Amino acid sequence: MTIKLYNTKTRSKEVFVPIAEGTARMYVCGPTVYDRAHIGNARAVVVFDMLYRLLRHEFGKDNVRYVRNFTDVDDKINARAAETGRAISDITEETIGWFLDDMGALGALEPTDAPRATNYIAQMVSMIKELIAKGHAYEAEGHVLFKVRSYADYGKLSGRSVDDMIAGARVEVAPYKEDPMDFVMWKPSSDDLPGWESPWGRGRPGWHIECSAMAFDLLGDRFDIHGGGNDLTFPHHENEIAQSKCAGHDFANVWMHNEMLQVEGKKMSKSLGNFFTVRDLLDQGVAGEVIRFVMLSTHYRKPMDWTQKKRDEAEKTLRKWFHMCVQVSTAENPGEGVVEALRDDLNTPKAISEMHGLARGIDWDGKDIAKLRASLIFLGIYREEDFASSDLVSNRDERVDAKIKDLMSQRFQLREVKAYESADKIRSGLIAAGVEIREEKDSYSYNLGPSFDASKLKEIK
Repeated sequence: MTIKLYNTKTRSKEVFVPIAEGTARMYVCGPTVYDRAHIGNARAVVVFDMLYRLLRHEFGKDNVRYVRNFTDVDDKINARAAETGRAISDITEETIGWFLDDMGALGALEPTDAPRATNYIAQMVSMIKELIAKGHAYEAEGHVLFKVRSYADYGKLSGRSVDDMIAGARVEVAPYKEDPMDFVMWKPSSDDLPGWESPWGRGRPGWHIECSAMAFDLLGDRFDIHGGGNDLTFPHHENEIAQSKCAGHDFANVWMHNEMLQVEGKKMSKSLGNFFTVRDLLDQGVAGEVIRFVMLSTHYRKPMDWTQKKRDEAEKTLRKWFHMCVQVSTAENPGEGVVEALRDDLNTPKAISEMHGLARGIDWDGKDIAKLRASLIFLGIYREEDFASSDLVSNRDERVDAKIKDLMSQRFQLREVKAYESADKIRSGLIAAGVEIREEKDSYSYNLGPSFDASKLKEIK
């Protein structure tokens, strides 16, 4: 087995060689918990959940450690509390619950570790103290800032120079900064804001330090993969690298970033009226399996366009596949072509193409159906334990299946007595009703096609 992953750091696709043979350790930046996750947020979750599933398949589930954090101390959360009059802890608890429920509906496994920033303040303070001691950070007016120019490789991940970043970006200017690019690791808190005691007074961490501190605490000095959306490449991931390297940690070997999401060809925004959350879609009756399928239909390194057409096509495909798969009770290993596609830098579109091949090439002892079913489960599009209860299957009337099976039984009996004309009338009637049938000798498989009309079954005699 060989897994190849695109490494943002080297701008090339590389063979993945874990630091410790037979194991994998991954850190992915999680949500800031103040509101529902929108579908753009969900794309990163689905992408790295797919990677997590692949790594578990290759190395064994007990040999993969996946850390995804919750940012539960942030000015956005403070602002939401001020707007609503609610306690910050109530907002963060509720939002974390929403996030887990919504991502679970998309088939995302919960990571091995889901640390909350507020539980790692001591580790952040410790790292900041170390950076000050080494001359990479300084205190100013109750703030502690990282000296960007003290790290010679700053900008390599995103491919920018410090001078170009200053010239081409709006940089926060504050009188206590020694350099416009220096960023805050610790800031003072007033009495009405969350705060912790520190050598620099009561305050709270900046955004970037939390991931460096939590990754080091949970995954050690060096780990295999760090992931997130490509909007995090700069400044968040660039700052993480600078902090961690200057604190003496090797940090991540491979950096992976997913591209952004659009809606009907346009950037998602509330002003355009095309902004919606995962919960919005679920409440509209869009199955979580459909949302995940649409997301996996585009390679993670390409921009993804969410459209009504893609949603409808995904639902049609999954309804057909699920009706096939519900006929088998045991799932074999996923199709090898599916796994190979995923080993090639998570090529999910190719994996789905392989699944279309399995669906087209259904054999009559059920092996291809079982492989298709196992592949759907492997891609997280559905769970083995409640496959038949999907909204894409559960609305199927059991009486329909009973009627089709009865008619096919009659057809085989008529063939046995060589009443071929009558037998063929049954087959023709089923096809006219929109039933897709495959036969070989004394066995058959069927699916309800998109034009299926149950009322026409009554006309078949």
